[in-house]
Amino acid sequence: MVLKLDDKKTIVNEVADVARQAVSLIAAEYSGLTVGQLTDLRKSARESGVYMRVVRNTLARRALAGTQFECIQDELVGPLVLAFSKEHPGAAARVIKAFIKDNEKLKVKALALDNQVLPPAGLNTLANLPTREEAIAQLMSVMQAPIAKLVRTLAEPQAKLVRTIAAIRDAKQAAA
Repeated sequence: MVLKLDDKKTIVNEVADVARQAVSLIAAEYSGLTVGQLTDLRKSARESGVYMRVVRNTLARRALAGTQFECIQDELVGPLVLAFSKEHPGAAARVIKAFIKDNEKLKVKALALDNQVLPPAGLNTLANLPTREEAIAQLMSVMQAPIAKLVRTLAEPQAKLVRTIAAIRDAKQAAA
């Protein structure tokens, strides 16, 4: 399909706007997938808050220029789908990882996070990152542990006294 110059500018501007707001990017080769499979992938991406777009590589290079994902431009070769995580860095990785379980034809070419290109093997690491809520919960449990231990330590002398008195009472009742 031949795109007019205005259409190309619109696509570049749209992808550039998303790239400026996104926190991570995954480029995956989709050759061999059916239209229905790509539709399913896009649907799951939308449900997860991931922006997914098939863009010509030359337009993608222009759109990513000047963003934190400029580092991935050398990897933009072949038919690629770009998946941008808008809020959580691992959102797109989780969508792609779940899709790859059923459709092995989707091949991750590159990942970009914080101005760094990660190898395709980094998909699992990125997908396993905790969400913001999970990270806060983990932090709170780590912060709470010393306080809980202190409370148990401070309560132990009284608990030991109560156990000792109860043992003496039980011994007197058994003797009687």
